[in-house]
Amino acid sequence: MRRRTGSPDVNVPARPVPFAEALASWIKRTGFAKRLDLAVAVEDWPDAVGPQIAAVTRALAMTPDGTMMVRVATHAWATELGLMTPRILARVNGSRKGRVQHIRWLVGPLDQP
Repeated sequence: MRRRTGSPDVNVPARPVPFAEALASWIKRTGFAKRLDLAVAVEDWPDAVGPQIAAVTRALAMTPDGTMMVRVATHAWATELGLMTPRILARVNGSRKGRVQHIRWLVGPLDQP
């Protein structure tokens, strides 16, 4: 096998790096940390909105531009929650770095993805 000649690659560390450290560095370097923080908002939805709203909604996903997709059980709830969106956004965002910018309310059965 031939050895590579020339100047060393500046992106290759001089020593082996633990996987967790390499992954953390990659997440920071690529800006993926903001997306991960936004994804946590989907998981934290029930805690952020409380039991009454959580019972009639399901947070589904986040778009790259910060729009949270939320399924709502009925049109009446969608209308009510649409009026409450600014307060809900404040509760969902809390101290998050990657702010949820919008909520898109999708009416439909809660057990469907």
